[in-house]
Amino acid sequence: MSLHASAAGQVTLGDLTVNRIGLGTNRVTDTEAARAVLRHTAELGINFIDTANVYQSGQSEQTIGDTLSTYPEGIVIATKGGYDAAAGWVPNNDQQYLEEELQKSLRRLKQQQIQLYQLHRVDPEIPIEETVGWIKEQQSKGLIRHIGLSEVTVDLLERARKVATIVSVQNEYNVLQRKHEDVLQYCDANGIVFIPFYPLAKKKSANDAVLSIAEAHNATATQISIAWLLRKSKVMLPIPGTLSVAHLESNVAAGAIELTDEEFNRLNQLA
Repeated sequence: MSLHASAAGQVTLGDLTVNRIGLGTNRVTDTEAARAVLRHTAELGINFIDTANVYQSGQSEQTIGDTLSTYPEGIVIATKGGYDAAAGWVPNNDQQYLEEELQKSLRRLKQQQIQLYQLHRVDPEIPIEETVGWIKEQQSKGLIRHIGLSEVTVDLLERARKVATIVSVQNEYNVLQRKHEDVLQYCDANGIVFIPFYPLAKKKSANDAVLSIAEAHNATATQISIAWLLRKSKVMLPIPGTLSVAHLESNVAAGAIELTDEEFNRLNQLA
């Protein structure tokens, strides 16, 4: 079988179906290396690309829009708003700020509609019901197709779901970081896609269990980290980021790795 992201299976975001290995673009700027990675995504079957209005001061969205201005059929571009880098990386759910940033995202991505718009951070000064209500209004206008959240608790997620349909949650999660285990379990039980950011544990290269399992599969520690995430939950959608075509292909290849029960259980004990 040729290298293809479909080997990892699929998840459904509302009425959209994507392969379960996506691409994170928080480091993407307008370089030839980044453009080469973006062009190669469709060839590998990666049809979910995650970005945000604040990534590289807008360069991530702009590079995606310029490189993929004629988007391949079936590709889903997800972005985020509600986080203010200029103010010192603080949540900002002020509706005027959200409106301005949403319009910038649409222009940079060269889209009339954001397919998945995620609230990047919840502003503690503004009730989440208010913010999600505003996002739902943009959805009713046709500017947003589906709504997601990022870095939320189960309580915040439940409150948001009383206002609008939430199709995804993007929280930090990896083989060594499980602080959002309860959120993952909630998403799993309710059919909400869970998008782990920092999906590749930063200390993975120093972990004996990960390294030994990688050796057994003639794989890298990164690939084992991705394979574990994919087996952990049917709603998991990892979005490893890279600026290298070789690493992109390696990440996709992880979708075909089948961990044994013993290996999976051993990795489960790491956190």
